[in-house]
Amino acid sequence: MGGRDGEMRNPGQDQWWQPSHHADRRPALLERNRIQARIRSWLAEEGFTEIDPAGLQVSPGNEAHLHAFRTTAIGNDGGMREMYLHTSPEFAMKRLLAAGETRIHAFSHVWRNRERGALHEPEFTMLEWYRVGEDYTRLMEDIAAWVRLAQPDGVLRFRDRVCDPALPFERLSVAEAFSRYAGIELMATMDGAGVTDAAALAAQMDRAGIRHMAGETWSDLFSRVLSERVEPNLGLGRLTVLDHYPACEAALARRVPGDARLAERFEVYACGVELANGFGELTDPVEQRARFEEEMAIKARVYGETYPIDEDFLAALALMPPAAGCALGFDRLVMLALGAPRIRDVIWVPAG
Repeated sequence: MGGRDGEMRNPGQDQWWQPSHHADRRPALLERNRIQARIRSWLAEEGFTEIDPAGLQVSPGNEAHLHAFRTTAIGNDGGMREMYLHTSPEFAMKRLLAAGETRIHAFSHVWRNRERGALHEPEFTMLEWYRVGEDYTRLMEDIAAWVRLAQPDGVLRFRDRVCDPALPFERLSVAEAFSRYAGIELMATMDGAGVTDAAALAAQMDRAGIRHMAGETWSDLFSRVLSERVEPNLGLGRLTVLDHYPACEAALARRVPGDARLAERFEVYACGVELANGFGELTDPVEQRARFEEEMAIKARVYGETYPIDEDFLAALALMPPAAGCALGFDRLVMLALGAPRIRDVIWVPAG
């Protein structure tokens, strides 16, 4: 199977369970446990409650480019219901916020299809957490603290890139990053309401020498510039917080007050690797439904399939208080802290 990172792997050639192989892997796996214990202790001191969300859901999430594992639940009467392994515990955790929880976290196994490579596994561990009544920028500070806990005495490392967790993080907007690393003025490709202009973005890409194909949408072009020109330059030397995503690229985040073009979404990078994705959470069920429907329309057009919209989640969203939430790839954090070449090396039992 080909991975998103271009890696080809034959599972039969990676017999991690061989005693000699396990002996080589075990020190990193024990350090993974120690990193997890330190972060759990930090969360407990901050007043967080650890929860354990179910992985089986009626909808895996409604983002166009995330792919789920599908299964069939069979009842005692023989009735069948299509269900999915979740791509994030988000829907379950937001229900708990609606129920009255205020600070929660989970080390949750999640499943994403079509993903395998140095930075991707079809099953991995996500650390997701929420703070009710707090600004989303508080989550950036949380991540900076955890990175220092994961690597207190050295640097994060991926291939030839390093990042010092002791240094203050850099924070820049997506528009600033596009201008700095790609020579593209992103805001000039959107109107005041956030409606995008693919032709305007394509023209700037032509001038910057960034290839693209005819018929690509604004979102396709945005992703191409981000992955080819911007992301490789982030988190080098110190953490980078990439903030204020275009609203059309933040289906679960609320808009920035006073600027309909942008959303309270950020991502954190170290060594050119994305570590975390956070939001000032959208709590309007009407707007959330519209965004889900738009995402599923894209999915139908590109991949020929859609996922159901979780009506129970939307009903709970109407009760959810203002909150900030974030998901961090825990395996990636451990991988960078230990300088491992791929996340599979720091997972106790990798998927086959």
